[in-house]
Amino acid sequence: MKTRFLNIPEKYSGTVLIPVSESNFNDSTPYIFDGFEVNPKVFSGKKDTHYLIEKNDTIYIFIGLGNKIDYKSLKNIFRRIAQKQKDTFAQDVSLFFPEVFTEEQIEAAISGLHLGTYNLGHFKKLEVHPFLHPDFELKICSTKNYSKVISKAIKIANAQLETFSLVDLPSNIVTPKYLADWAVEKGKQFGFEVKVIDLKEAIEQRLGAFVAVGKGSEKEPQFIIMNYQPKSTAENIKHIGLVGKGITFDTGGLDIKTAGMVYMKCDMAGGAAVFGAMQLIADLQLTVKVTAIVPCAENAVDSKSFAPSDVIYSYSGNSIEITNTDAEGRLILADGLSYLIQNYNPEYLIDIATLTGSSVATLGYEAAALFTNNSFIGSAIQQIGESIGERSWPLPLWESYKSDIESDIADVKNFSGKAVAGAISAAKFLEFFTKEHQAWAHLDIAGVAFGDDEFAKTKHATAFGVHLLTKFVEIL
Repeated sequence: MKTRFLNIPEKYSGTVLIPVSESNFNDSTPYIFDGFEVNPKVFSGKKDTHYLIEKNDTIYIFIGLGNKIDYKSLKNIFRRIAQKQKDTFAQDVSLFFPEVFTEEQIEAAISGLHLGTYNLGHFKKLEVHPFLHPDFELKICSTKNYSKVISKAIKIANAQLETFSLVDLPSNIVTPKYLADWAVEKGKQFGFEVKVIDLKEAIEQRLGAFVAVGKGSEKEPQFIIMNYQPKSTAENIKHIGLVGKGITFDTGGLDIKTAGMVYMKCDMAGGAAVFGAMQLIADLQLTVKVTAIVPCAENAVDSKSFAPSDVIYSYSGNSIEITNTDAEGRLILADGLSYLIQNYNPEYLIDIATLTGSSVATLGYEAAALFTNNSFIGSAIQQIGESIGERSWPLPLWESYKSDIESDIADVKNFSGKAVAGAISAAKFLEFFTKEHQAWAHLDIAGVAFGDDEFAKTKHATAFGVHLLTKFVEIL
């Protein structure tokens, strides 16, 4: 989306978008804009409402914001306008920003407009959204120049749009190799290095847990490593490691799922969040060193599939008893964490995954489950999440839960077998492979990575984590 700044013009044309707060109305006082009045009995600026007026071949869309608006709601309001009012957009579209708008509100609004160009119909013949035409230019009408804010907002939305597609496309398209190729292409485009470890090399490097999960599929697993090095030569640059779960489809393995498998194409949403964050971090040229690993595999049913009761060895050298093949995400994350710590030793370490139904049972679809041994990471992730609408809530990592992953035959088992505290025992399993790293956090995003909303008829991606991880990196 291209934009151009204008001082408040004397005359508007085409389509004009005007955000209006309820505070703009006082009892029966009309809202005045461009020479005409809007009666509050017709439109009063209430949240999630809009009002259209046509005058002299110009369409005015008044967008209700309510009295108090948060970042996520504002983004959704503008996404709704861009998606559902696109037939009213002329080639000439202007967006009026009131002087009271903050930079964060402008960022949310522009990101929302750009996200409104997304359509889930990837395999349908659809008309291109007006905003995506090569010659389209959104005119920003404001007394101030917010070019830097708007540029950042578009970069945020671009990374989230990429993540939408990665998660929403079917697993016969988004294979581990597809994701590896995506990473290589984006690395060249945005400026980060990519190394891909294929199955043969993974076996040679003894990535045993990763290999075990992927060996039952004809789609070869790919262990993707990305490195972003900032241009700054400062000595105090921080180094953060990210790990994302990249299960491109999850049948459950031999412990096969009995319901809801149609959405298991979305089981790589944690990995997609890391991919999107890497694009955005590099695009924004943040002054933090980032190493990210996304182990990508398909958990399929085959004669080569790993089985319950198997004992495998992880990259860390520890043995793992397999008590459930549907607890596969934590296995590839274990190798990802171990590989990252042993070979790169980052100061901060965050993994993100659609890991357990237990996190959904606990927190519903409102927040990710947050586990951390570091108060700075915990408070930062929560505060950032509140500010942008990507909430998380802490759950404990008490030592008393360690017994849930203790095995008689191996160093650790991958599933407790209990019907309770599933998200916690999964986090304890991952903690086992962090080698007591003192600044680690785990985000279980099973309830927030994809879901139902007004923008499609079926469950689809939210891109949860892309903005959250990037803003965390930004504050280091």
